[in-house]
Amino acid sequence: MAVHASGPIVLIGAGNMGGAMLAGWLKSGISGSDLLVIDPGPPPAMAKLIADNGARHETAAPADLKAGVLFLAVKPQMMGAVLPPLKGLVGPETVVVSVAAGTTLSFMQSHLGDAAMVRAMPNTPAMIGRGVTGAFANGAVSSAQRDLVHNLLKVSGPVEWVETEADIDAVTAVSGSGPAYVFYLVECMAEAGRKAGLQADLAMRLARETVAGAGELCTSPPMTPQSFART
Repeated sequence: MAVHASGPIVLIGAGNMGGAMLAGWLKSGISGSDLLVIDPGPPPAMAKLIADNGARHETAAPADLKAGVLFLAVKPQMMGAVLPPLKGLVGPETVVVSVAAGTTLSFMQSHLGDAAMVRAMPNTPAMIGRGVTGAFANGAVSSAQRDLVHNLLKVSGPVEWVETEADIDAVTAVSGSGPAYVFYLVECMAEAGRKAGLQADLAMRLARETVAGAGELCTSPPMTPQSFART
């Protein structure tokens, strides 16, 4: 995937979500030379991925650098401490992308200043390239920047743009939090199977494969989840 940005893609945080995005970008064809990862201590697998692909790694934001895309992939509770040192990375051509749940544009602007910004809400299946992401862009985001961000986000699955920032809260409730309910459903199904007399490991395998298969089936056109429920 070609990258048309005014500066490097700067990834803040190489944990589960940031690492998944980094791996997806590299797999999609983005050159490591276009990537800068800022993380005080990336996991060993991520450190190897960075080194093996020629990406740059820093423990703190370097001076005299403006990001083309500033991609924030840290936990929401860390944003207050992480954002202030990053202000110098934001230039007139920078687009800021946050995947931190509940972190508003106004909060980011209070630390980074006025800038083109996108709030994105991926979900945990993004870690295996099977997620879905909701995204909202503020009025400063150009069509070219939106296309760039879309391409960066879609490495983990489909991207759906919403019309208002408030819609991101609904996205968080449906798809952002949704996998946790599915995981709990699997646990409940497996426990029901165990209580019905199945070996625990067999009950878990049956529950996991049932939910995984049903998920694939409900995305197979032209059927819908409602039509399957009625069969």
